[in-house]
Amino acid sequence: MFAPDRSGFEEYVAARRGALLRTAYLLTGKHEDAEDLVQVALVKAVPRWRRIADDPEPYIRKILVHENVSRWRSRRWREQTAEVLPEAPSAGPDLDDREVLRAALLRLAPRQRAVVVLRYYDDLTERQTAEVLGIGVGTVKSQARDALARLRTLVPGVGEVLATVEP
Repeated sequence: MFAPDRSGFEEYVAARRGALLRTAYLLTGKHEDAEDLVQVALVKAVPRWRRIADDPEPYIRKILVHENVSRWRSRRWREQTAEVLPEAPSAGPDLDDREVLRAALLRLAPRQRAVVVLRYYDDLTERQTAEVLGIGVGTVKSQARDALARLRTLVPGVGEVLATVEP
């Protein structure tokens, strides 16, 4: 059986796990799902580690995004029932900017959410974002424009909120 060369893999995981979890959390909106997503991405990266070891970040980000979309597609048609309905959310100023942004991001389509997270939170260029998502630069631009327009309707002053949220 072939054992992949994992030299440097453990060091990469130790150094970048927090950043990968942050990206996954912004994509999924749940800590548990983010941890699962990062684990799946890292497991898929191990067999290709020799090929991607010089610059693994784009490849692993691509796995994160694609796995998240696959999970979303497989879950979207399942109906979830609850015995007790949640209370109505309070509309007060006590909501943290992070929570407001997270809730707004969850209301975007998965591709729009991925574009916003990669472009404005992970600070990738339009070209890098396009490469990670496997789409054209023009699509990144239009998805970002549409997502930001939607975010502006959900969160007044979204630009200030994005600027204040620590990575």
